[in-house]
Formats: sequence, structure tokens, C-alpha cells
Amino acid sequence: MAGLAVVITAVWITVAAPGWFVDRSATAPKEVWNSQAPDFVLKDLEGGQFRLSDQRGKPVLLIFGTTWCPACREEIPRLKDIYARYAERGLVMVNINVRESQDKVTRYAGKNALPYRSLLDEKGTVSEKYGILGVPALILLDEAGMIVGGQRFIDPLLAKMFKEKKSANNLPI
Repeated sequence: MAGLAVVITAVWITVAAPGWFVDRSATAPKEVWNSQAPDFVLKDLEGGQFRLSDQRGKPVLLIFGTTWCPACREEIPRLKDIYARYAERGLVMVNINVRESQDKVTRYAGKNALPYRSLLDEKGTVSEKYGILGVPALILLDEAGMIVGGQRFIDPLLAKMFKEKKSANNLPI
């Protein structure tokens, strides 16, 4: 009986629910790259407001995800590494939780010790603005608020962005 349940589950995952799981090779739609990122305001876990346009002058990494997504959990070590390498140098990272309650997201952020800010897109309006079809979805914005890349392409873009940065005393960082 257990074997039958596994087969039924596997068939359901591959046939009935392919949109629920991320395509690990997916990229952001090319037609939105090099375009202005839509502005938004979302509440964070502490009740504060995050307005994207307030971040102008800093590169921003938007991470769209959910608490139930296995691929989102798999990305956490990579995202923590990105945060450790670039946050002190000016990168703003926000985890945008799509259509989930504050309680669930608070538990998830605590359990996974997320060092970056978690935002609540409880109605999914921001993820719809950005055309997010699967999670995790990563979107990198430059200092002018332009979408410059997403998914697996963010690592070389971040390296290039921060290679050219200078410290306050004009020394390379």
C-alpha cells in the first residue's frame, strides 16, 4: 500500500502540479531585464514598512519564496553566503513571502535564522506585479532600481557590481 501511495504522489507531482515546484534552470523573463522594477510597499515581520523606492542608490536582491517550498529551503545556505559577502558592502536583501501568514513566516525565518529582512506579500500582489510563476525566484536590481538579472545569473552580476565599488576612503573593497 505504501508503494502505491508513493507512485500516486509521484504521478501527481509530475502531472498535476508542475507549477507548484520551481524549474531550477529557470531565468527571469528576458523582456523585463533592463527595465525599471515596479515599486511596492510591504510589511515586514516587525510591523515596519519596506518601500522599494526608498532603496534607490543601493543594489537590491528580491527573493520570492514560501515556507512550504523545498527548493526555497535548499537556497538558504547560498542566500546566507550572498548576504555575508555583500550586505556590509551595500546590498539590500529581502525575502518576500508569497501568500502566507505572518505567524508561519515568523516561525520559518526564526527556524532558518534568516539574516535578511522578511516581507509579507499576503495577497500575492507584488509577486503578480513581477510575474512570479514559481519559487524560489530571485530578481537583482541595480542602484538605479533597474532589473538586471535573476535566478542563477545573480552571482556573476553581484561580483561585477561589487568589484567596482570603492570604500569611503576611496580604496577598492
